[in-house]
Amino acid sequence: MLPRTLIPPERPKVTVRPEQFPLERQADGTRPLAEVVLVEIQDGSKRGRGECVPSAALGETVDAVIAAIEPLADDISTGVITRRSLQRTLPAGAARNAIDLALWDFDAKRSSSSVWQIAGLDVPHRLTTAFTIPHGNAETMGALAGEEAHRPLLKLELDSIHEFDRLLAVKAAAPRARLIIDAHAGWTADSLIRALPTLKEAGVELIEDPFPAEAEAELARFKHEIPICANRTCHDRSSLPALAGRYDVINIELDRTGGLTEALALVEQARDEGFRIKVGCRVGTSISAAAAAIVGQEADWVDLDAPLRLARDRQPGLRFDGSLLYPPSVSLWG
Repeated sequence: MLPRTLIPPERPKVTVRPEQFPLERQADGTRPLAEVVLVEIQDGSKRGRGECVPSAALGETVDAVIAAIEPLADDISTGVITRRSLQRTLPAGAARNAIDLALWDFDAKRSSSSVWQIAGLDVPHRLTTAFTIPHGNAETMGALAGEEAHRPLLKLELDSIHEFDRLLAVKAAAPRARLIIDAHAGWTADSLIRALPTLKEAGVELIEDPFPAEAEAELARFKHEIPICANRTCHDRSSLPALAGRYDVINIELDRTGGLTEALALVEQARDEGFRIKVGCRVGTSISAAAAAIVGQEADWVDLDAPLRLARDRQPGLRFDGSLLYPPSVSLWG
């Protein structure tokens, strides 16, 4: 009997590439681009995808993220790198996020299951997302709020505590909307304390990043009549000790946590330590928002309107009905 030649099975193919998606035209006529990095794991008809949005503020670039991912392609393909081992291979950040999401999606597709089932979560339900009113003058912000007055939750970008004309313009245009303020770390403790009555009267229910990181200790010296949320200083579970006693809420972004794996662990530990949860995402496509929506199932506030800001999204993309965000289709992610 002739010896049989064993042909090794073909390994999954791992690719990484940059992509650009145009945003809707801005008030000044410009049309900026959302720059993302896509990781794909392909094995025949089974394809897993993950996406990240590098942050210049954190020293991340598209080229640097790709350079961090490419050397790992073989280990991802052979299964040396798994969702668990990836946590030790790369630090939290955009590069790890793209790989982690691709592995979650690929594992779900390969097992004919779903991400929520693999994670041991309940069947996902529709979420109500905030809709962002970008920073501008009072007239511009009020006009946009009027167009979006049907939405139950609006997020305002207010860089200064003195921009109450913008807050009041938005409230007048959308009187029934609940409000979140993203302060972009531009306020001071004394000004916030003085402004609290006005903010409460306007229906503000959450204030995100009121102070710069070096002034966060000020948050421990006064009662928070409106919950305060940590965004820029919340990365992963290691961030929590420094936030305790200062913040009431943490904002979870997968590009900061380095993926869904750490994000789910962060939710559990943060809840145990008394924090409430907000989930957000950078301006990417429906893949980014679909993965974040898994965390959104456990969140008190959801801020996943990024796909609505794109002039062109992936197809199929997430389904929105006003501010209602539906669970992703299997063909998109998860």
